Parts: sequence; C-alpha cells; structure tokens
Amino acid sequence: MQYISIVDQYVKARYEFFKWRYISAFMQKIALAFGVACAIGLLAQIKFYLPWTPIPVTMQTFGVLLAGILLGGTFGGIGLAIYITLGVAGVPWFVGLAGGFSVLVGPTGGFLVGFMLAAMFIGYVAERFVKTRHFLPIFILLFFANIVLIYVPGLLQLGIWLHLSNVSDVTVLKLIDMGVVPFVLGDIVKILLAAMLAKIIAPYSSKKDSCGVKQ
Repeated sequence: MQYISIVDQYVKARYEFFKWRYISAFMQKIALAFGVACAIGLLAQIKFYLPWTPIPVTMQTFGVLLAGILLGGTFGGIGLAIYITLGVAGVPWFVGLAGGFSVLVGPTGGFLVGFMLAAMFIGYVAERFVKTRHFLPIFILLFFANIVLIYVPGLLQLGIWLHLSNVSDVTVLKLIDMGVVPFVLGDIVKILLAAMLAKIIAPYSSKKDSCGVKQ
C-alpha cells in the first residue's frame, strides 16, 4: 500500500508541475527558461574531443532534447535563445567555458542554431500530440529532431567554416565523417536517456488535462 501511495504522489507531482507550467505568469516562465539555459550551459562543460574533428562530444544535447519536453515549444525555444544570446554576449557557458560572437560563427555555430530549432519542434509536437509522450514515439521524435534539426544546420555551417578556412575537398561525405559519424553512438545513448526521462516526467494527457483534469 505504501508503494501505491508513493506512485500516486509521483503522478500527482508530475501533473502539478505541468499544471504550474501552463498557468504560471510570463516572468515565471522566463525564469524557468533561464534555469534551463543555465543547465545546458553546465552540461556543455561535460565534453571530450576526438582527434579527427573540431566538434566536441558534449552532454548539452541531452539538455536541449529535454528543454522542449519541460518547457513546451515556445519557451523551450526561448530557453535556447537565452542560452545562445547570453553566450554570444560573452557569458562563458558554451563548450569549454567559451563565449562571444566567434563561437556562433565558428565550426559549431550551426549546431547552436539547431539546438533552438530542435527544442521548439520537440516542445510543439509533445504538447499537441499526447501519444508522443510514450517511450517509442518520444524516442522517434527526439531522434528525428537530433538528426534533421541539429545535424543539418550544424553541417551546413561546418562546411562554410571549412571552405572559408581554405580546407580543400570539402564534400558531403567529409562533412558527415567529421560532424555526424563520430557522434552517432553517443547521441543515440543521449536520446535513449532523454526518452526514458521524458516518459517519467511528462504526463500522458492533453494540455487541458495537464491543467488539472486527468484522463
């Protein structure tokens, strides 16, 4: 019976958080978005470099994937916009405690833009389509966002950066080899973790029901 009570408390807490998120004031939502930006900044410092690519493996993608689930499409995007804007302004919370405009126009800048697009898309879909909050649909959603919305703008800017750096033989296969292949396994692990956590924290209800009416 105690086990049932704990489960009930967990379910109630999950609904109460999302209820608060929907009905809270604008500045409270901005504060929550800022908190997510700070968390992503911390996760960005968990990194290591591979010898054949200038793009490090980090945990910030994990935070990005969860931002949309936690904040929804609009404020998930705002959270990443805060992260990018303050980082460009000089806050040292990009990878390697870096900051400044040079990061945005560097080899990893396209991935930063992709982070915002991914958070907005994930949040939009998860808010409006309740069934995506179960494990397999949310895994597919996160995988799609990671591959299409993060990798594509990331590779486009990496290609431009290599071209401007006078690197010869910049081909699509070379870009994929540098910006995708080294990170696929790690990204799949992060997507699995994010999908499992999303399944735990996201209520299986519509936006209306999350505001206090359970299905």
